[in-house]
Amino acid sequence: MVDTTKNTQIYETWGRKVAKPVNPNVAAKVIAKAKRPLLVVGSETLKDPKLVEKAIYIAKKGIPVAATGHSITVLLDKGINAKYINIHALATFLGDSRWGGLDGNGTYDTIVFLGHRKYYLNQVLSGLKNFTDLKTLAIERHFMQNATLSFGNLRPEVHLEALDEFIENL
Repeated sequence: MVDTTKNTQIYETWGRKVAKPVNPNVAAKVIAKAKRPLLVVGSETLKDPKLVEKAIYIAKKGIPVAATGHSITVLLDKGINAKYINIHALATFLGDSRWGGLDGNGTYDTIVFLGHRKYYLNQVLSGLKNFTDLKTLAIERHFMQNATLSFGNLRPEVHLEALDEFIENL
């Protein structure tokens, strides 16, 4: 089992709450219990083909996908039914309880983030943490202190192992 709860050093904080470190098997259970999860895939995934592969495996488990940045191109090429949206616009919509979701089937309750730049994502997570009741899960390589749950700071190879374990337990 990959321990993703170590090394949770943070450099800046916003608000009183800080993410709880989470292991991959527990993160997968959170998704399994979610009524309506959403996977948000960022363009940082494109820097590593293995990371793209992991995002595709997660999407094929039946989780709806929002693609930010230019990640939409690779996801559509691989047959994933992803919807494109700017991450900041998505955060605004997620804060609206009347929003019908990307597919028109209602709001989401658990948002999973993979492949984003830390400084963009931390701003988005800060808004979601302070102004919504959404559960946010960062399965990123870096600890995201504004998420509800987050992997710790991981080396790239350990991050891929953690994602494998996460996928296996979904």
